[in-house]
Amino acid sequence: MTYHTPSIPCQAVYEIKKSQFLAFAYPIDSKDQVMFHVEQLKSAYPDARHHCTAYIIGDPNNTTSAGFDDDGEPNGTAGRPILNVLQHKSIGNVLVVVVRYFGGIKLGAGGLTRAYATATQMVVDNMVLMPFIAKSKVKVVTDFAHEAQIRYLVGQVAGKIIGVDYGQAVIISVQMESEQLADFKMSLGVYGEVVDG
Repeated sequence: MTYHTPSIPCQAVYEIKKSQFLAFAYPIDSKDQVMFHVEQLKSAYPDARHHCTAYIIGDPNNTTSAGFDDDGEPNGTAGRPILNVLQHKSIGNVLVVVVRYFGGIKLGAGGLTRAYATATQMVVDNMVLMPFIAKSKVKVVTDFAHEAQIRYLVGQVAGKIIGVDYGQAVIISVQMESEQLADFKMSLGVYGEVVDG
């Protein structure tokens, strides 16, 4: 499961025959984020004719969590070309929205398809991509005497402590690369126990 994901939002502009295609790309990991960004752009560009989208959540080679919307453009001329570029470039956890301002000259179905693909390629060229690394979150139960040891072991696997709950026992919430999880569990020994994850 090797693919890249954008690290920060970016944008690009493509103009053809007086039509403007404003392409926006966002790193995402849920459909809620897709809806949020689309609504934000509809608010920011309310006078645009179309807000066409494509997204991939997770692995671009396994598109069970992918989708697109032509937003009133002829079927298959907007969302699908955007999605095709993202899949071809193996980019996951990404949303691209292309906002179109119509310039008065019809582009035809082939012209629209090329324009949306070109705008998407331009925004992809502007992306700061990073390799996707699967992360796991776990909870470790320990006692006060062993908390420092658990913190040390988390550091050994380049993990990150995202929360600590002090009650009858110490419950430490940890995030780390998924491939480190087995080694981390083995290293705990008598110091603690993974209870969630």
